[in-house]
Amino acid sequence: MELLLLLTMAYLRLLLLPFSVLYGLVIWLRNRCYDWGWVKSVGFDKPVIVVGNLAVGGTGKSPMTEYLVRLLSRHYQVAILSRGYGRKTNGFLEVALDGTAEQYGDEPLQFKRKFPHVTVAVDENRVHGARLLFRGSHEAIVLDDAYQHRALRPGFAILLFDYRSMSQSKWLLPVGNYRDSFRERRRADIMVVTKMPSTATEAEKCRIRRSLTTTRQIPVLFSSIGYGPLVPLLPDKHSGEATLSSEHTILLVTGIANPAPLYDYLNAQVRDVVQLRYPDHYPYTLATMQTIMTRFGKIGNPSKLIVTTEKDAQRLLMPTFSTRLADLPIYVVPIHAQFDEPDESILQQLVLRYCANTSGGNSV
Repeated sequence: MELLLLLTMAYLRLLLLPFSVLYGLVIWLRNRCYDWGWVKSVGFDKPVIVVGNLAVGGTGKSPMTEYLVRLLSRHYQVAILSRGYGRKTNGFLEVALDGTAEQYGDEPLQFKRKFPHVTVAVDENRVHGARLLFRGSHEAIVLDDAYQHRALRPGFAILLFDYRSMSQSKWLLPVGNYRDSFRERRRADIMVVTKMPSTATEAEKCRIRRSLTTTRQIPVLFSSIGYGPLVPLLPDKHSGEATLSSEHTILLVTGIANPAPLYDYLNAQVRDVVQLRYPDHYPYTLATMQTIMTRFGKIGNPSKLIVTTEKDAQRLLMPTFSTRLADLPIYVVPIHAQFDEPDESILQQLVLRYCANTSGGNSV
């Protein structure tokens, strides 16, 4: 059966190969048009930092964006600019604390609720959005998921690779998971391999560095995920943090690209983890709420909790959903990017040096 599955997958890849080749040609031509100046790319003489990836989703862009905001907020009036994936609105909007994921997208709303003092804006036209932000008092902008948005020329680009992807093929869509050519890593100022396991050795890091080597000397850094204490989705209904034990059963509800690291983290602490896994940015419905309640009710262990991510929490907090879930013990697990020395010092020095060397002014 396993051999048959492998043969079927190989056959499907062969059938899809022409589409990957065609997609690759289109991507190559698009990138060269920007490289050769045939299509205009707009830059700014204030700090503009882009966080992105080459593969589809799940590389830890949100934790990296939040890390940069914490770093830069000590020195600059910083703003976050995002496309606002999954929102039902258009154009430039500043994110409000009392808004919804349908208005702004789940990640921008997550950023705003984590950093209420920071301006968070959404605009599918990043150049337009950046111009509007710089017309105000903002001194630096962090762009979430904009590595492929080449109409805007970043001053500093941070390219992320998920650790697990380093041992996988670099095929373009639809055969593989890459939305841009692996060779485009050469445009980065820093490459960060995210979600590194604690068991990773120096020899493995050296191997990864070699696989990412380009003709330019681009620093390759490594980060892992740090998990915070579980906090209630609805603090007015369930106050205080939750402490996990080997007696607990968890219903893990996720609509993110790669929940595997979170599953592994929770599974190491509790008796059992039951998963309700939805696609990235999944548009939850009332039927989804009923599925969550039904699945949770079927768990026989009285020591049970529902756990979800910060991104999913933005969608679950919509009034029509939160009232349905009010009586359930739903907790959110905060995450953050963490670096070991000397990688953290290298990252901070390079980012802050770039910002210090970039004077104020208008777009060029």
